[in-house]
Amino acid sequence: QLQLVESGGGLVQSGGSLRLSCVVSGFALDRHPIGWFRQAPGKEREGIACISPTGRTTDFASSVKGRFTISKDNTKNTVYLQMDNLTVEDTGLYTCALPRDPWWITSLVPTRYDVWGQGTQVTVSS
Repeated sequence: QLQLVESGGGLVQSGGSLRLSCVVSGFALDRHPIGWFRQAPGKEREGIACISPTGRTTDFASSVKGRFTISKDNTKNTVYLQMDNLTVEDTGLYTCALPRDPWWITSLVPTRYDVWGQGTQVTVSS
């Protein structure tokens, strides 16, 4: 099975934290970069974080830089997105994604990815 399954979303107050998980099946995390994206109603999907296959390079959108951290555990085939100091503007459906054909750069551009999870909802209240 080739799939990405996100979990960890929920309802949290402003200033709180959540850790999202993306369990990857059928892909080697040491060969595929992984990206995290989010989409709020009425808005375009936004790339927020990416980690390279080696894990040595990460990219973050300016809107989350300094607040979010991406990491992974290859032995568990799991990628994490630690989200701290959440604000109402962080509300959205969060998805992880990877390119079927691997590359060794990071990208926050959604069209660079073609395998997507179903998403996990994050709602931040004021």
